Amino acid sequence: MKGKVYLVGAGPGDIGLLTIKGLKCLRKADVVIYDFHLNAQVLNYINHNAEFIYAGKRGGHHTLTQDEINASLVRRAKEGRTICRLKGGDPFIFGRGGEEAEALSKEGIEFEVVPGVSSAVAAPAYAGIPLTHRLYSSSFAVIPGYEDATKKESTIDWSKLSTGVGTLVFLMAVKNVRSITQKLIENGRPPDTPVAVIRWGTRPDQKTIVGTLQSIPELVKEKHIKPPAVMVVGEVVRLRETLKWYEKKPLFGYRILVTREHMEGFERLEELGAEIIEFPTIEIVPPESYEEIDSSIEHITSYDWLVFTSRNGVKYFFSRFFEKDNDIRELKGIKICAIGTKTAQEVKKYGIKVDLIPDEFHAEGLIESFTKFSGLSSTPSPYPPVAPGGAEGRDSSKQKSRESGLLKGMRFLLPRAEKAREIFPEHVRELGGEIDVPVAYRTIKPESRGKRLRRFLREGRISVATFTSAATFHNFREIMGDDADERLKGVPIAAIGPVTAKAVEEAGLHVDIMPKEATIEAMVEEIIQWAKKKDAREKKYEQNSS
Repeated sequence: MKGKVYLVGAGPGDIGLLTIKGLKCLRKADVVIYDFHLNAQVLNYINHNAEFIYAGKRGGHHTLTQDEINASLVRRAKEGRTICRLKGGDPFIFGRGGEEAEALSKEGIEFEVVPGVSSAVAAPAYAGIPLTHRLYSSSFAVIPGYEDATKKESTIDWSKLSTGVGTLVFLMAVKNVRSITQKLIENGRPPDTPVAVIRWGTRPDQKTIVGTLQSIPELVKEKHIKPPAVMVVGEVVRLRETLKWYEKKPLFGYRILVTREHMEGFERLEELGAEIIEFPTIEIVPPESYEEIDSSIEHITSYDWLVFTSRNGVKYFFSRFFEKDNDIRELKGIKICAIGTKTAQEVKKYGIKVDLIPDEFHAEGLIESFTKFSGLSSTPSPYPPVAPGGAEGRDSSKQKSRESGLLKGMRFLLPRAEKAREIFPEHVRELGGEIDVPVAYRTIKPESRGKRLRRFLREGRISVATFTSAATFHNFREIMGDDADERLKGVPIAAIGPVTAKAVEEAGLHVDIMPKEATIEAMVEEIIQWAKKKDAREKKYEQNSS
């Protein structure tokens, strides 16, 4: 049986502009053949057992010729595979999608076209320029800007185009901007017609310059505007100052590196204009053996407290709990503790009420919460703070804990990651309690393609690198290779928790952003405040310089 090919437009850059249908095609593809001018974050949504083939063109260099791309589509389809031909913008707008569809049709191969948002409409929109407006323009045309306007046999009728269309949008026009503007003026377009050139439209690097047909060539040269860029010619450009919205977002221009498996919790940064670069350095997987967790589930009624310290702990515990043919009534009488509101929300999805959400997320705070909840103590903290360094202080604290026996007779179940800190379990035992800590899940280092990220780090295009655990940091260094620390120098680092911060600092790097609470939400808020201060400093510097 022959396979099928989906010609999918991925949009101009903002990953949110990928269509739902395009995403569905990506997820079921066995083979993905993709271009340069698209957001590589799209690849995170692909079945990672798929075959990835890069067919991009950059700076005039073709990784694969068009004939080679066509042949690759045909060959793999004849093998019975599902192929997603992923193209920047829209496949049928200067994307050569028509040629690829012709090649498939000739071979009798089934295909579908999934339109994408073209940079011709998206870049102007993100720059605050409507292509049509009742008072300014009722028509627009999209023209290839790479055709030399001075050649004798041009396919463009400049005499009609120059004055016959309200708004002109030129794609890939930077190299020929002088000859294009000259041709328009020669054919009747007024020299003072407003013009905007938008580089990397819809992305954090978006840069927009505005001039006239007469002045824009020098402005492009002066501002060092390079491809890819969209040029808009017409009266609608005058609306930019009133309608520009994207560049006004508080975090416009910021690119945040997220090294955890999912972006949950970081969405607020996106809403404020930042781009999130997902580069997972850990992958959450089931335990190698279910022996520990199965034994705990079998004796579930013997526990007084079921403690969850993360959403992953909740998900993997209940997944195994129900897989063993248990139902929720087995938990009757067991109190539930969740560390943090997000963990509590995950528990509530199973129709279970959370009895305790501690105010503080460290071991001492947990113990205090348990004892207060059970009415065992009225003192501020049953476990004295450990003196930094000094074995004498630690020994004294342990001795007092043993003598207090505040948790004697209480049994705790803490399903957790394979590698986790022992501080809380040790505190429980020191206070006379019993605690089981079965492995509910583990983290592994995924196979990551770091080529694009390495380039971004090298070019200084990462605004903040975030690490939510020591494991995410250590794995990042391994994936990036020997020069990982060098690449991170100069990149502001945000870290959750003292253990993560210590791992970063031991590598000779500096932690710039550290939330008081060990939560994603607290980290996001700290990043926002840090960015505000940074922008204020830069603004003050610019004012002083001028």
